[in-house]
Amino acid sequence: QVQLVESGGGLVQAGGSLRLSCTASGDTLSRYGMGWFRQAPGKEREFVAAIRWSGGSTSYADSVKGRFTISRDNAKNTLYLQINSLKPEDTATYYCAADSRAYLYTSVRTRLYEYDYWGQGTQVTVSS
Repeated sequence: QVQLVESGGGLVQAGGSLRLSCTASGDTLSRYGMGWFRQAPGKEREFVAAIRWSGGSTSYADSVKGRFTISRDNAKNTLYLQINSLKPEDTATYYCAADSRAYLYTSVRTRLYEYDYWGQGTQVTVSS
């Protein structure tokens, strides 16, 4: 099974940028659909962005469209999330997740229960 480790979080001022990384081990990342989710204090974990196992299609939450970009480098076994124009409401723990059944579907999967492997999360804090 795949193990996921996120990195790249930190404290940044509003309007700034970060690039989150998620490195996989134990299996080949190209076998999985991949997603980013986030959870703010006192709130439920929510979908942020996802990308098909082939990398050909992506999906974004409305709140991040135009500011966040998900990408993957299967050769490096790494998933990325480029975050621009950060807002205080983007403050959360960001998790990457892997969907082992993604190859069965033609659409990008965006629901939490569709992902079966999760990283430990990386904290993003945006100051105003």
